Amino acid sequence: MQTRNLLDNSFGNQAVSAAERRRRIGVVFDAIAPRYDLMNDLMSFGIHRLWKRTLARRVAGTGGLAVDLAGGTGDVARLLVGGERRVVVCDPSLPMMMAGRTRGSTGMTWLAGEAEKLPFADASVDLLTVAFGLRNATHLGSALAEIRRVLKPGARFVCLEFSRPAKWLAPFYDLYSFLVIPRLGALVAREPRAYQYLVESIRRFPDQAEFSRLMEQSGLGGVQWENVSFGIACLHFGIRPHET
Repeated sequence: MQTRNLLDNSFGNQAVSAAERRRRIGVVFDAIAPRYDLMNDLMSFGIHRLWKRTLARRVAGTGGLAVDLAGGTGDVARLLVGGERRVVVCDPSLPMMMAGRTRGSTGMTWLAGEAEKLPFADASVDLLTVAFGLRNATHLGSALAEIRRVLKPGARFVCLEFSRPAKWLAPFYDLYSFLVIPRLGALVAREPRAYQYLVESIRRFPDQAEFSRLMEQSGLGGVQWENVSFGIACLHFGIRPHET
């Protein structure tokens, strides 16, 4: 299987070029696109939808242009649609977006683009959200710099990402992640190695404090975080400061 062959070489291997890593990740998401939302429901027992609704509530009232980066099938973007807000799903995987468009896309625009090179003008975006997507960026620092670039001064950035759970929960969460999720991937999505990669990518992503530090280094201000489900996931908030 093509996905298996690509994933047999570690994504964390420093010898793999950024372009090759990007290509391999693209193969993963193209392969699992038809069953991606179903797998998310099964893996999280549907809780990921509650986390995403929390994200949407936190940005209620923000108008203008809203970009959901790595928006995939558009489940977060659908929660953002409303009022005078214009919502754009931006994702590098065409199959993911195609799967989402079959489920309805009223009030949404779909645009291919990567976190490290966003297809938006400087200071043009009023709100940028990303849910479970930045850990797949080839270079996290470059992605954060691009996010700051496209935000208007005073505009908001919100990232929902898996993080580090409370110490009492961590051993159980680790067992579930490494034993159950790849098996679900094999049974439902028929891509066990793809879901092994996704689990490993969660472990490589910075924890709450470290990611907040990286946001500040990129020039974002007002950085805060909010744990959900005891830190299994975390909402990170920032703004592009007004120029002085």
